[in-house]
Amino acid sequence: MGDEHYLELCDNPVQFENASSVNNVFFDEANKQVFAVRSGGATGVVVKGPDDKNSVAFRMDDKGEVKCIKFSIGNKILAVQRTSKSVVISCLCFVFRSLQTKNASVLGFCWTNWNEIVFITDQGIEFYQVFPDKRSVKLLKSQSINVNWYQYCPETAVILLSTTVQGNVLQPFAFRSGTMSKMSKFEIELPVVPKPAKLSLSERDIAMATIYGQLYVMYLKHHSRTANSPSAEVVLYHLPREGACKKSHVLKLNTTGKFALNIVDNLVVVHHQSSQTSLIFDIRLREPDCAVNTHQPVLPARSIHPYRIPLSGPTVVPSQPAVPCQLYSSSWSVFQPDIIISASEGYLWYLQVKLPPTVNLLQDKGKLMDFLLRRRDCKMVILSVCSQSTTACLLPVVATVFDKLNQVYKEYLEAEQTYTLAMESGPSRGSAAQKRPVRTQAVIDQSDMYTHVLSAFTERKGVSHKFIIAVLMEYIRSLNQFQITVQHYLYELVIKTLVQHNLFYMLHQFLQYHVLSDSKPLVRATPQPRLSTANDEIVEVLLSKQQVLGALRFIRSVGGHDNVSARKFLDAAQQTGDQMLFYTVFRFFQQRNQRLRGNPAFNPGEHCEEHVVHFKQLFGEQALMKPATV
Repeated sequence: MGDEHYLELCDNPVQFENASSVNNVFFDEANKQVFAVRSGGATGVVVKGPDDKNSVAFRMDDKGEVKCIKFSIGNKILAVQRTSKSVVISCLCFVFRSLQTKNASVLGFCWTNWNEIVFITDQGIEFYQVFPDKRSVKLLKSQSINVNWYQYCPETAVILLSTTVQGNVLQPFAFRSGTMSKMSKFEIELPVVPKPAKLSLSERDIAMATIYGQLYVMYLKHHSRTANSPSAEVVLYHLPREGACKKSHVLKLNTTGKFALNIVDNLVVVHHQSSQTSLIFDIRLREPDCAVNTHQPVLPARSIHPYRIPLSGPTVVPSQPAVPCQLYSSSWSVFQPDIIISASEGYLWYLQVKLPPTVNLLQDKGKLMDFLLRRRDCKMVILSVCSQSTTACLLPVVATVFDKLNQVYKEYLEAEQTYTLAMESGPSRGSAAQKRPVRTQAVIDQSDMYTHVLSAFTERKGVSHKFIIAVLMEYIRSLNQFQITVQHYLYELVIKTLVQHNLFYMLHQFLQYHVLSDSKPLVRATPQPRLSTANDEIVEVLLSKQQVLGALRFIRSVGGHDNVSARKFLDAAQQTGDQMLFYTVFRFFQQRNQRLRGNPAFNPGEHCEEHVVHFKQLFGEQALMKPATV
């Protein structure tokens, strides 16, 4: 069995130094940084992020335990919370008491810009602008509301507040360019429990993340043991900027226990601690036998790929092996979208999806293609699936794979065409600037298929030549279905394959019934009947690939050998440098001349004088055919 671990921790994690001596570790979601605080900051604060070449280190006066510490966007201004009554904002060497509310307790704060900060208290939310040069702050907007806890999504600058006694009425606020907007509140459906018991919504069971460009609130719903559905599920609520928040997807976990959520490459990843495995869900995939928007895991549960931590320090011997990392540890902290932190080991990892193992785990090739086409680094894996499908699958399955590829290909071509037309016509009044479509790895064009799949497939041993032709024609059929112009090299590949297997009758049929279209780069300037033009194209293709005898066999099969140019074939044969090939071709046309005119010699109008000279140099004049005597 091959590698079935479709999730892995990144190879270049962020390591924060002296993890064993750290008192507190904080993660700043907006800047993707880890703060390692020692002794309340008195013995040092080390800040490290994935893109930082060097860590930032500084000291603070020890004025008590640090509850929260974050830089503003771009590491411009530092804010530190030590008590439930105040937050200290440090601007270079200046310190400000930014919030002194008599009765309210500060639950936390979020930076929404380099100089804009939101404070969340148990009595509401306050939005401030910071002026470092003036050593002052300005209240931009506030809202009174009872708050149990909050969550922040830095990618969309949306803060979610938990309200009411049960905590399941959520009030979102959106922040943009100095403005705070109140969004539509919504209610999370809690599991039904026997009276008089009541459930409340825990902060641990809620996460916010962007999936396929849309913001979702993810609720980890634990069913009670007395419920009809004892397994847990993840309920996704779509949270638009405007309009009502609606329950949109349900992910069935089919088990119970402790879970944690990540989003990787638009996939919802659910980690299950007791089994030490993870599940992945794709909300764009629909289950045919499930209710609308109810999803089963895309793949069977598997653990994250084993990870080994290299030893470091002065006592480490170079040959000493790395230590296995304890996966799914209780000391792990999971952050959105794809971050896992182990404070005890001093590492921050990005979680990644490995696509190659998914190929053998997902047997339905159509569903596999739907899954792969939505992933970031999918191109080479998709091409490998195409190669595998051409030999291991039935033709209808191959057709499905091609159609799914070409649908994405067509959508990209149409977007490119729309963009080109918009650029040519110039900007219109009131219309937004047209953005050039991004070519993702999911766009597999004809060149990709020819180079990585079809060309090698035609040379594969042990595959029926009829099946090879059928696969080639299926790909052309799919291109035509999506109204994509077929490139000439695909027709050449079909012609070459047919000639290789002496399938001249089939080739003739393809041309006669318009199965193969005219190949523009090879069309002659002189107007001719379609069949004649196509035959000439085939000859040109074969000669250009130095398949001179194949071209001769083809032209004989369609009855055109009495009219073709001898010079064209002799030129091609001479260019190969194969003396016996030249002899064979030369003798063929001598015999044709004898049959048609009673004399093997070439007429002056055929312009073959140099080839006659070349023949004599190679084989001597005595090798020339003599006119037949009556």
